[in-house]
Amino acid sequence: MTVLINNVEAVGPGRIVHGDGAVYQTVRFDQLVFRPKDNEVVEGVVVEIVKFGAFIRFGPLDGLLHISQVMDDRVDYDLDNQRLIGKDTGRALSVGDVVRARIVSMELNEKNPQDSKIGLTMRQPGLGKLEWIAEDNTKKGEA
Repeated sequence: MTVLINNVEAVGPGRIVHGDGAVYQTVRFDQLVFRPKDNEVVEGVVVEIVKFGAFIRFGPLDGLLHISQVMDDRVDYDLDNQRLIGKDTGRALSVGDVVRARIVSMELNEKNPQDSKIGLTMRQPGLGKLEWIAEDNTKKGEA
């Protein structure tokens, strides 16, 4: 999926086709492309918290982090504060938090990328809210 087109240069003269109001021009350009892959680890921002999980924006796409995939803890939805909270750990996930997640399922819609369906998980070592990862690394260093 194309994220950016830059340095567009015309190559040769353009063409005008009789009866068609458009001008056709061959061009050369640089293109930045993003194509996520299964099991790829991505960093993104929580953009929405819902009853069944959270939506994470990474690059031009949003992925669904199901409530069962947030952490190795039972997770509750806090409607008033728009957060997902771990019952035992007390860890909370809110809009604006930066997270690291793994892509576990993917159906890309090339024509309309916003309609793509991407499933994420954070239930593996090294994944989760970046603050949680830093805390876990500090605890491992102390042990």
